Amino acid sequence: MQQLTIFMDIESSRSYIDELYSSEPSKTLEALVTLKNSVIGSNRQKSSVIQQGIVPRLLQLMSDETLDPNIRLEATITIGSLAKGTAENVSSLVEQGAASALVELLRTVTLGTKLVEASLCALRSIFLHPPAPVTALPVDMRLLSKLTQIAREGSPTARTCVVRILSIWCGGPVEQEALCAAGACGAAAALLASRTSPPPARALPALDLLAAMCFENTSVSQVALNTRHGDKTIPELLTFLVSRDKPLPVAMGAARCLTFMHRAGALPPDDNRVVFGALPCLARLCTKDMPEDIRATAAETLAYLAEVDTSLQRLAAISNHLMSSLADIVNCPSAAAKQGAFKCFASLGANDEDIRKKIIETHGLMVHVVNGMNNPEPTVRLAAVRCLHSLSRSVQQLRTTFQDHAVWKPLMQLLNDSPGTELLTVGSSTLCNLLLEFSPAKEPMLDQGAVEMLCNLTKRPEAALRLNGIWALMNMAFQAEQKVKQRILSCLGTEQMFRLLGDSDTRVIMKTLGLLRNLLSTRQHIDAIMSEYSSQVMQAVIVVLEGSYPAEVKEQALCILGNIGDGEKAKDLIMANEDVLRKLVDYLAHPESKLQEAALFVANNLVWRGEAGAAARQARLAELGVLRALKLLYARQDAAHLHDKVTTALAQFNEFT
Repeated sequence: MQQLTIFMDIESSRSYIDELYSSEPSKTLEALVTLKNSVIGSNRQKSSVIQQGIVPRLLQLMSDETLDPNIRLEATITIGSLAKGTAENVSSLVEQGAASALVELLRTVTLGTKLVEASLCALRSIFLHPPAPVTALPVDMRLLSKLTQIAREGSPTARTCVVRILSIWCGGPVEQEALCAAGACGAAAALLASRTSPPPARALPALDLLAAMCFENTSVSQVALNTRHGDKTIPELLTFLVSRDKPLPVAMGAARCLTFMHRAGALPPDDNRVVFGALPCLARLCTKDMPEDIRATAAETLAYLAEVDTSLQRLAAISNHLMSSLADIVNCPSAAAKQGAFKCFASLGANDEDIRKKIIETHGLMVHVVNGMNNPEPTVRLAAVRCLHSLSRSVQQLRTTFQDHAVWKPLMQLLNDSPGTELLTVGSSTLCNLLLEFSPAKEPMLDQGAVEMLCNLTKRPEAALRLNGIWALMNMAFQAEQKVKQRILSCLGTEQMFRLLGDSDTRVIMKTLGLLRNLLSTRQHIDAIMSEYSSQVMQAVIVVLEGSYPAEVKEQALCILGNIGDGEKAKDLIMANEDVLRKLVDYLAHPESKLQEAALFVANNLVWRGEAGAAARQARLAELGVLRALKLLYARQDAAHLHDKVTTALAQFNEFT
């Protein structure tokens, strides 16, 4: 039926479409006007015209500088009308080069003409359909300067169109810097300035442009901070717009700009425009009487505002009943609302135990978090896990609330379902906390295959995932039963352990050594593990002590030696390795205090008098220079803080002193 309708449309329009190709300008113009009138308000007619292959002719008429300006104008207006059609219509226009042709037109057209306005309206319509053809607009300073000039001096329609286009186009540092250099901050300020209040149609594109330019860009935000229109700076204009009497989308947009300027470092966290402007505005926009879309955006923006600053987190937590507002937003049907609320809870609870307690006590929140992890929308699942990660920093909640709600179950399920890298990163960070020794979730998570999953994470190409995997295994091994330690060792394997010790990320190496330290704790466990893995463990320690590792990494390796030295039988493995013993002498004389102290820990465990075979070990260590090194360390003025420990070690050598 649709095919028949389009065929009838084609037949009825054939006469004037033929005239588009006429050599007589008057007939071409008349045909264009008829075509324009036929497509306005009718998606069916738009689709019909595009399918008839007329777009290339319209672009040709629009671009030909030798033609009657009215012909070019009508062709451009018609392209603009077609761009207001369906997503398929716009995709077809882009494929046929409409966006690029409009940009080229803007390069050459004279400012102040109707053709400028028509071309900008058409280009805006195309850009408003995602994905916008941003590559059609090059980073060309001459063109960008022309566009920002239109934004300052053009007709009201041209100004709002060009600013909307640029706000969509500005997608990264290159575009941000180019627009800043072209004077876009001043253009945005001009649109925001008004004796009373700028109309939303004018203010919103300017706010979106300013936000896009300032996002995570310190230099642009600094320029925006100092840009004036008349006697007011941009932050002053924004502060005026966040007040209660302004339209909600305008207040929201202004608060976003202030937020982005703060996070980029242009406004400090204690700046009045942040503390008394952006923050209370966002908290107000989260309240129950606001529209859902505004609440969703406000919650997400507030999450970003307070994400890294404890003082802002504390202030937000007591602002305008925010906790109950966020709990209510979690109940909203849209994914955007749920996501915004979870992100905001995550930010607020990032650093302060009292705030975390307050969040946990918010009615029914943990049920919502568990439900959020099972939500069909990936963005909601990720935000729920972020919230859980933030709350999992609380020792008290790990022991109580998290156990009551068995939050580890949906988390393990999520992580086993091959999630994206971002969810896997946040989820595995949460696992690190859930696997701390005092967490009751530890045992059931082991039964669900946590060891195997974490060992697999250590093999991932992403450093953050390798780090989380080995960190969680380290936490799991802390004060664990011997069977758990054996399971970790057999699953991870010594080959992978050596790979991790050669990792490009020092943090991964540190946590791998931390895992070894936790595995080699408790005498019985030390002897049992060393009886099976002694050569591999000793090799790992030697690799670090001989390698060009930072001091904190070598310190960990020495601490592992100290733990081995605490084993009844394991200490003989150190005594049998002359290379290691000579290194012990070297580290007792090392200029780094932390390495001296770690070497002292090893020496003390090896020479302790009450242990079987102590006299023979003391004699051997004295022979290799350990006793002399201890005496030299005692005499050093810069090692006075170690005197008590050195004295303890020397006291074991009583027959030699």
